[in-house]
Amino acid sequence: MNNIKSIYMFYLDGFKNMKTGKTLWKIIFLKLAVIFLFLNYFIHDRSLNTEYKTEDTKINFVYNNLIGE
Repeated sequence: MNNIKSIYMFYLDGFKNMKTGKTLWKIIFLKLAVIFLFLNYFIHDRSLNTEYKTEDTKINFVYNNLIGE
């Protein structure tokens, strides 16, 4: 148990004392937000929700496209 606490304190002290690292973490989170929010909006296919109203028609559409019939 003491080892886990010492490892936790080691990382906690390291993250508290970062100066450049905090800026880099902010850049990383900003990039992830751009990837997941904005690119998902442009790439996500919404045609299944507009063209096919019932679950059965959606399932059949996906199944036929996966099988290649």
